[in-house]
Amino acid sequence: MKEIKKVLFPVDFSEVSPKIVPWALTIAKKFNAEIHLLFVVRRMEYFTGIYVSQVSIADFEDEVLKGAEKKIVEFADKYFSGYPVCKSNVIVGDAVEEIIRYIKSGGIDMVLIGTHGRNPIERIFFGSVARGVIKKSPVPVMTVNPNLVSEI
Repeated sequence: MKEIKKVLFPVDFSEVSPKIVPWALTIAKKFNAEIHLLFVVRRMEYFTGIYVSQVSIADFEDEVLKGAEKKIVEFADKYFSGYPVCKSNVIVGDAVEEIIRYIKSGGIDMVLIGTHGRNPIERIFFGSVARGVIKKSPVPVMTVNPNLVSEI
């Protein structure tokens, strides 16, 4: 079995992310692994087709990026301050594509991702980042249903 030295925990700052923290800590402690937190800011360029100036879109994306960078530091401080190695990153792009790219470039050995517990109709409209990561990941992915986990 391959050693698990780096665990990726993609977060979305919803109410789901804190519910998955105990699992991330348990897995990381079990393997004495680094925890990598990742938030992906959705690229806003698709709004250019609806008469929104490119400058406005770029400014908005920049503000979202700055806010996400601040938020991920707060998240890491709140939930992982006592853990020896927790790295946090914010990337702009498609969530599934950027998570897969991060796995490959960061030498990630395992992914721990929460699901939103959506029903099939909601998945049609909103999609599923977890499902996309499961299908494309070159490493094992553990999904956690937040409806079955109690909050910290």
